[in-house]
Amino acid sequence: MTGGTVVVSLSPIDPGADLSTSEPFDVLAIGRSGVDIYPLQIGVGLEEVESFGKFLGGSAANVTVAAARLGNRSALISGVGDDPFGRFVRAELGRLGVDNRYVATHDAFPTPVTFCEIFPPDDFPLYFYRKPSAPDLQVTPGEIDADAVRSARLYWSTVTGLSEEPSRSAHFAAWEARSGASEATGTREGRAPLTVLDLDYRPMFWADAAAATEQVQRALQHVTVAVGNREECEIAVGETNPHKAADALLDLGVELAIVKQGPRGVLGKTKHSSVTVPPNDVDVVNGLGAGDSFGGSLIHGLLHDWSLEKTLRYANAAGAIVASRLECSTAMPTAAEVAQLAEKTAEDAVNV
Repeated sequence: MTGGTVVVSLSPIDPGADLSTSEPFDVLAIGRSGVDIYPLQIGVGLEEVESFGKFLGGSAANVTVAAARLGNRSALISGVGDDPFGRFVRAELGRLGVDNRYVATHDAFPTPVTFCEIFPPDDFPLYFYRKPSAPDLQVTPGEIDADAVRSARLYWSTVTGLSEEPSRSAHFAAWEARSGASEATGTREGRAPLTVLDLDYRPMFWADAAAATEQVQRALQHVTVAVGNREECEIAVGETNPHKAADALLDLGVELAIVKQGPRGVLGKTKHSSVTVPPNDVDVVNGLGAGDSFGGSLIHGLLHDWSLEKTLRYANAAGAIVASRLECSTAMPTAAEVAQLAEKTAEDAVNV
């Protein structure tokens, strides 16, 4: 901050990056980016950890990496601080195949870091260092490239971005820009196809649950796909029963509702079909990146017009693979790895 003025700059372009503006992105996401500081010792509290690994983090960043790993042209709208961690985030996005041209540098707040503890198979406490705010929540409506949002084959947002201004207004500005693409296709209620909302509710980012519900309900008027776990569905629509939650999302105009149920698998529902895919049996090391890997594979299936069952089965497999690894962004699987586990799951189901 210089003389009371917040300085914002778009990221320098990575050397060798493909910056052709004539080709739309397969996936454009908006949301959190930062640095994950993960312990290299498992089963002990942070006070006893002796060494850590540094990784690219943030849900939206991880999802774009996962989609890129599967061969999709991916980009991220976000913000980082004017600091070494911010430079790491931008460089690591580029190294992992994500276009970082819309990752702005904000000098008012440092790049956020997140610590975790790892107690397999199901206890992974998170400690976010994002106060009083984070650069990814400083994205303004003026920073949104409306043409890129409108032309992207799939546009991905998360609920966390609605928790503060100016990010909240930027999200709604992007949805309004994207809805223009639906006029030509006749999509009902002005919603552009493949406009996805990750329900991604983190209570520490909100004043209270009611504030989150209010914004999620507004956001659901703009999207065609909603994905979240049972607890996140409760915030969104007041239901934890998977089928009731999916029906409530569909009643709000969403075309595809996906409810993740942990050990009970995942439910996908439209107005005309319902599919439940069982979970994969893996030895869990760190479950924190599983949802983001699921999201990247979900994107891949939607972009390739797969059946709902195949899309969810592959997404489940992608999530399971990352759950069996320590880190998140750099653990995202290849298409071949996902296919191997997903097809084995299908064979096992037939042979039961």
